[in-house]
Amino acid sequence: MQDTPFQPSGFGSTAVHSGHEPNSAYAHLVPIYATSTYVYDSAEQGMRRFSGEEQGYIYSRWGNPTFTEAEEKIAALEAYGIPGLEVKGLLHASGMAAVSTLLLSVLKKGDKILSHYSLYGGSQELMEGLLPGLGVEAIITDLRDLDKAEAAFRNDPAIRLLYLETPANPTMQCVDIAALTALAKRYNCPVACDNTFATPYLQQPFRYGVDFIVHSTTKFLNGHGTSIGGILLGRDMERMQGPVFKTLKLLGGNANPFDAFLLINGLKTLELRMDRHCDNAEKVAAFLSQHPAIARVNYTGLTSHSEHAIASRQMRRHGGMLSFELKGGLQAGISCIDRLQMCTRTVSLGTCDTLLCHPASMTHFSIPKEKREQYGITDGLIRMSVGIENAVDILADLDQALSTRA
Repeated sequence: MQDTPFQPSGFGSTAVHSGHEPNSAYAHLVPIYATSTYVYDSAEQGMRRFSGEEQGYIYSRWGNPTFTEAEEKIAALEAYGIPGLEVKGLLHASGMAAVSTLLLSVLKKGDKILSHYSLYGGSQELMEGLLPGLGVEAIITDLRDLDKAEAAFRNDPAIRLLYLETPANPTMQCVDIAALTALAKRYNCPVACDNTFATPYLQQPFRYGVDFIVHSTTKFLNGHGTSIGGILLGRDMERMQGPVFKTLKLLGGNANPFDAFLLINGLKTLELRMDRHCDNAEKVAAFLSQHPAIARVNYTGLTSHSEHAIASRQMRRHGGMLSFELKGGLQAGISCIDRLQMCTRTVSLGTCDTLLCHPASMTHFSIPKEKREQYGITDGLIRMSVGIENAVDILADLDQALSTRA
């Protein structure tokens, strides 16, 4: 055995091997540690654990060996290829639990959060529906316009967090992570980025100075639709191990060992799956952009997308997510979804099969109609998570679903 552990140089190898530690039973894969609590050799050891003098597990709301492998694996992927970067990840019960820990650990009464149009519906409702009751105001503006972003910072020193989501759900709007982060730093404001759509394989916000990253691990990271989860990652180790970890413990939004185990296994094929998602999405976007029933296709890989240049600069490829507007509006969208035969009618995204949903009546139902339309989420918009099936079959199903023939 070598004293120096082998350090994989490839993204796929990192996804397979990072975070894994041998265990006393010599299990090949990390076990599911289905335990609520942990024992001590002595009362003194228990005291050392609780005081932080000795590292070790105490209670699974605070940490669990199965969580640890998932946390360290995702942290290694978000830090992949960035020299000297140390990242701490905290696994949560859902993406919204991770967002809640982030917001409640960073913001206090009197603070404001700056974000942009076309966020995931749950994130927006949390900012605009729940935070005001805690004395925190959300400022929503078009952050694709850097002048508007700077005006917001200049006019309001109470802004204590810049929250980005790029590509955004479901319009695929993109913002310039590097430019916005540099702007926020001038005003001493931390930056968080939801990287769920892109995954660390396609986009690494830490490269641009972002302080926090959140993921719904339910989506592409798990990749199979078998578990719910989220993760909050940060580059300030003292802050992550201190107030952020304390907030997670007190809110109780921890993951569970079985979902963590499923996530670990999904992560190992992330590179393979994402390349196939991207390959298929490029073909679907090209097909839809030429289809007579389609008014508009939102896919960052198309040169017609308004933020194509920004996405190309900060993403490795353009991902597996897109949305499209049917010329016939709401009724045409309903008809299209109803006629699908292979593709799946459901919410969520990032699974191996192709998923289509109607945001106005599903994922963004809680957002008032006037706000939805302001953000580009019209009644005729369809969101599509392109799967890893054979592209010819995805296109054939779409073609027959979009047909006007009886």
